[in-house]
Amino acid sequence: MIKPKELKPNSTIGIISPSYWLDEKVLKQTSKHFTDLGYKIILGSSNFLRNGPFAGTPQDRAKDIHEMFKNPKVDAIICARGGYGANKVLPLLDYDLIKNNPKIFLGYSDITAFLLSISQKTELITFHGPMLSSFKENFIDYNYHHMLKVLQLKNERKIFSSRTSPFKVLKSGIGRGRIWGGNMTLLINRLGTPNALSTENIILFLEDVDEYLYSFERNLIHMYESEMFKNTKGLIIGDLYNFKDQSVPFNKNTDEIVLDICDKLDIPIISDFPCGHGKYQCTIPMSVLVELNVTTNKPYIEILEDAVQQND
Repeated sequence: MIKPKELKPNSTIGIISPSYWLDEKVLKQTSKHFTDLGYKIILGSSNFLRNGPFAGTPQDRAKDIHEMFKNPKVDAIICARGGYGANKVLPLLDYDLIKNNPKIFLGYSDITAFLLSISQKTELITFHGPMLSSFKENFIDYNYHHMLKVLQLKNERKIFSSRTSPFKVLKSGIGRGRIWGGNMTLLINRLGTPNALSTENIILFLEDVDEYLYSFERNLIHMYESEMFKNTKGLIIGDLYNFKDQSVPFNKNTDEIVLDICDKLDIPIISDFPCGHGKYQCTIPMSVLVELNVTTNKPYIEILEDAVQQND
């Protein structure tokens, strides 16, 4: 895998909107969190384009991604927000350009599609984690601390839950493998295509938003029957944010749904992991070797190798 250079305290961060646009007031407000910490910010052109909910046309958004990777002043690229629209941008990307100009690329939700495609096609490690919109309400120390834990060369590589939102243990054990995943809907959309994620010997993490319980069960069954879980080494259920029930109760919560479908799997499984659309968001380096340890009353994920390289 190709490791991008680490994020330094005075690094220049390029901000792009490769799917939906972020309100300009929020864009400036959230960018200020990073300039106050000593980072320099370059706002890409896509942030100011409007095409319905999209930040410009697919061509506009692809061009902005290319400009950020080409710009020698930009050290890292953080997406302003997710939304929808990545699937029309992906075929327009110049993956050789990206591979030859490796940089930190960070986001989640619809950005899952970019993370997976870039990492699969270029072998560049990408990062599932907070975007500018994550800091819209306030600055979350947990999110920033865990972002630096992964984007900088640090000795502390274990990811624990926040104090107020502990992991739930669904199945105990230890699993080791390369970590891949992201938004559940986006992963399912790739099934049956050349871009489908290979889950052989990986630790798989999932998150989603605004789904009904019955829809979550249907999607999980689809993944199971597609053999996405067959040779995985661990399963991490992240934030299932704003999930809904019907007027006639479904009579199972999300943990019960997971166990009902995945209980026969001989792998460790945890839920309520801080990734996705919830308040707490750790940063996950896509394709890096990790260990999921669910053998104590305080389970954790340990990143077993550096996800970045030294920035001279």
